[in-house]
Amino acid sequence: MTTYSKTSRLMQRGTDFLGCDYAILCGAMSWVSERNLVSAISNAGGFGVIACGAMTPELLDTEIAETKKLTSKPFGVNLITMHPQLFELIEVCRKHAVGHVVLAGGIPPKGSVEAIKGESGTNAKVICFAPTLALAKKLLRSGADALVIEGMEAGGHIGPVSTSVLAQEMLPELAEEHLIFVAGGIGKGQAIAGYLEMGAAGVQLGTRFACASESIAHPDFKKAFFRASARDAIASVQVDPRLPVIPVRALKNKGTEEFTAKQIEVAGMLDRDEVAMDEAQLRIEHYWAGALRRAVIDGDVEGGSLMAGQSVGMVKSEEPVADIIQTLMAESEEALTRR
Repeated sequence: MTTYSKTSRLMQRGTDFLGCDYAILCGAMSWVSERNLVSAISNAGGFGVIACGAMTPELLDTEIAETKKLTSKPFGVNLITMHPQLFELIEVCRKHAVGHVVLAGGIPPKGSVEAIKGESGTNAKVICFAPTLALAKKLLRSGADALVIEGMEAGGHIGPVSTSVLAQEMLPELAEEHLIFVAGGIGKGQAIAGYLEMGAAGVQLGTRFACASESIAHPDFKKAFFRASARDAIASVQVDPRLPVIPVRALKNKGTEEFTAKQIEVAGMLDRDEVAMDEAQLRIEHYWAGALRRAVIDGDVEGGSLMAGQSVGMVKSEEPVADIIQTLMAESEEALTRR
């Protein structure tokens, strides 16, 4: 195995925490971050993360079991905090002795962090997403073992602030005493080197892995990525302030236009008191789940959702996961050596 001494030294805290060779997490991409891609990333020295998304506890149970058949290396599970069966999903993770659980989608509900850690406090590590410095500090006080700070350049659901600004604001304040992973728009090892030098313990990438050879994404989905440039990955627009919709970054197609129409339709239902606010928001989320599956699994690149980060312009061909990770590490090492 090639050694990358300078990069590995800066990643040491991250690799010790994750239990892998390289502190490179794979972002949890629904329908994409499943057993095949997750195991391939962990086997290649990175850290794969299963995207639970809307899975039932039974489906997650099967997915973890099947992933364990494909790798003996550590991997994590990403759980959405608003999932109605969150605590049952946590129990499935505990049953399988999953070492790291990533909580995404909002502030973890009361008792969830404690449930993941177990009564002894040593069962599993908790990683949370922090979009602001104030929330980052709150999450760390509440028991998060590590944080991911993700900028708006990322694919899928995004916040309003860029990765570079979040890193400048949060790493100097937190990275010396806490484990902070940086995500959003990272496609090259040179960027990894920069964030490591700023104090990050590691990084998270999603778009770069979406078209890996081991990804089950439909060939047409991958071809859409190969054709795209950074400016093609656009954020969705909120059309009604009463309907709070977290922006989603995806490649522009008929599906993005249909989402705008969907919001107008649901807002009209609110006007007519045909649905409550909770139900309205749920309809929006169900739209995304279905649209994403149509693109990833069925290859509907016109009507489906092609969630992608702005680093999509750096994805030019299908490559094995191991090659992607080695390229990223080599680029980072070269950048650090030049400095």
